[in-house]
Amino acid sequence: MQKQLKLAADIGGTFTDIVLEQGAKRWSGKVLTTIHAPELGVLEGIQLILKDSGLDAKNISVFIHGTTLATNALIERKGAKTAFITTEGFRDVIEQGYEKRFDHYDLMIESAKPLVQRHLRLPIRERLAVNGDVLIPLDAAAVPALAKTIRDENVGAVAIGLLHAYAHPAHEQRIAALLKPLLPPEITICLSSEVAPEIREYERFSTTVANAYVRPMMAGYLKRLQDGLGELGLNAPLYLMMSGGGLTTLETASRFPIRLVESGPAGGAILASRIAQSCKLPEVLSFDMGGTTAKICLLTNAEPARAHRFEIARAYKDMKGSGIPVRIPVIEMVEIGAGGGSIARVDKLGRLTVGPDSAGSTPGPVCYGRGGTVPTVTDANVSLGKIDPAFFAGGKVPLDEKASSKAFKTQIGEKLGLKDFWPAAGVAEIVEENMANAARVHAIERGKDIAKCTMVAFGGGAPLHACRLAEKVGVSKIIVPGGAGVGSAIGFLQAPVAYEITKSFAVNLDQFDAPQVNSLIKKMTRDAEAVVQPALKNEKPLLTLVADCRYVGQGHEIQIAIPMRKLTTADGAKLKAVFEKAYAAIYGLTIPNQQAEAITWSLTCSSRVARPVMMKATPKRKTVKPLRIRKIYDAALGKTTAAPVYWRFDLKPSMTIKGPAIIAEHETSTIVGAHFSATINSLGYIVMEKSK
Repeated sequence: MQKQLKLAADIGGTFTDIVLEQGAKRWSGKVLTTIHAPELGVLEGIQLILKDSGLDAKNISVFIHGTTLATNALIERKGAKTAFITTEGFRDVIEQGYEKRFDHYDLMIESAKPLVQRHLRLPIRERLAVNGDVLIPLDAAAVPALAKTIRDENVGAVAIGLLHAYAHPAHEQRIAALLKPLLPPEITICLSSEVAPEIREYERFSTTVANAYVRPMMAGYLKRLQDGLGELGLNAPLYLMMSGGGLTTLETASRFPIRLVESGPAGGAILASRIAQSCKLPEVLSFDMGGTTAKICLLTNAEPARAHRFEIARAYKDMKGSGIPVRIPVIEMVEIGAGGGSIARVDKLGRLTVGPDSAGSTPGPVCYGRGGTVPTVTDANVSLGKIDPAFFAGGKVPLDEKASSKAFKTQIGEKLGLKDFWPAAGVAEIVEENMANAARVHAIERGKDIAKCTMVAFGGGAPLHACRLAEKVGVSKIIVPGGAGVGSAIGFLQAPVAYEITKSFAVNLDQFDAPQVNSLIKKMTRDAEAVVQPALKNEKPLLTLVADCRYVGQGHEIQIAIPMRKLTTADGAKLKAVFEKAYAAIYGLTIPNQQAEAITWSLTCSSRVARPVMMKATPKRKTVKPLRIRKIYDAALGKTTAAPVYWRFDLKPSMTIKGPAIIAEHETSTIVGAHFSATINSLGYIVMEKSK
């Protein structure tokens, strides 16, 4: 019987990665992202992979896709013109935010501007109490006037967010029902009670507005992609990667595109999780560096940290609090503008700076020869000998080494009085220190000792910088998996089909109302299974439940696991004990004689994923001869040095290479630092360890 043929595509800011798998066989490749029409790059990549493999599109059984389109639309403000209908008196909530300064001492701070202009924030007279009592009846007669304003302003999307609608959605639903026949069918309508049914109106309104803002664009893109796949003869089910690490259907992704904002990085975290399982790694630092950004994620016992809040498009110095908050399930990580396309320049104060802006795929780095004129991190790696033009992107993207060196000489070297390789070395050192600082802060915020972690490095850029980053943060062991250059796309193929439903519903744990909680869980289970079950056929889904708990009167919660069974009144005391144990672990104390409550409940329904193949011991082997010798710059030595170049697929398990060396492959190259040695394990992973 022919093994299942699975396809994955990950659209990044610079490259679109394609992976095709059939059992243990894998074909992969990179094409430059077509920014103006991203589906064209995906379709081009699929055609190239099918040609390389000799396989037919009609035999593909599943296609999994991740994209940064929603994120980019929010950052670049390229979504639909959006209107926001809200309770009278609350139109400015999305601009007032938390009503506090994210930097108390900087007088020049800037917050992210609202996605909806004030004249399109449309108040309507209505008011429900927190318990659902009608304080002010809905003014249904005002809806036609709102519809006229929306039509006259050529609005493309409408978000509806009313006070307390997370628990009592009747007024939102009524407005939508009245509004829909008065508007053109192409205008999308999003309800906060469907997008983010949680407490805290600012975050709920912000999430709903962001979802409406990107939905027309994402729906159009997914329709064009689906049509293009049909023309290729690829009619397999299409699943989208979500920011929480699960896959969802095309229909759900089109309704809630805000859940796709971190889909690419989530795939990388899933890959790191599988590697942690197969290599039995208790603590992992996942390092994913692509063409535009670098992502750092911490995993404990093969599980990445998860959250229900994410901030997009930070407007001021990448500071927390300066962006747009969204309430979505997300794998927790830190992301900075440090990628292969990050632009290097000398600023007005005569300082060498790198990023966060990127040259992307158009025009791209200078060495691409596509019109780029400013040097980038990729240009630095080319100038320092770390990237071999013969292997870059499988040889499909020619590189101009001389153009990179000239750009560094004229734009950085001459301005700073630096000669030879030093301008490029300075750029590499700065971007590596930026990533190291982000990793240190991320670890400190989570109480982790980063030196105890094993680094898992993937993405086109991470294997080039992993050894230097490890030295800076004190990590002594690095793993570079097979197919590292397309790691996130490989992670897509290992992710479960999953959907998470979150609902705010306050329950006192000291006076635990088990029947009400069981009723809530039953409804959430039914709704989540309705999304996931069609993809599972006869398979029984895996259900997990967590709740955000706090002491009564507090404003911040701690997440605890809830057993998936019928709860009883006695479970209230048990859950409180679990909460207080977690509270003491974080704060070092508990509050005696203080009642606790569960505020928000999150249920995840997912398919079951097979355990990964485990690493085994293998006999030692001699190392093959290198393909050639290249001169590279090694920061640990502070000079250029001769380094042998090995082809990764010539290396067998238990072969060992001493640094400095280059291990080249189709989508990336691994730099083995001067103070490291590299061994190939039974799974084909490169394992680099620092010499003692």
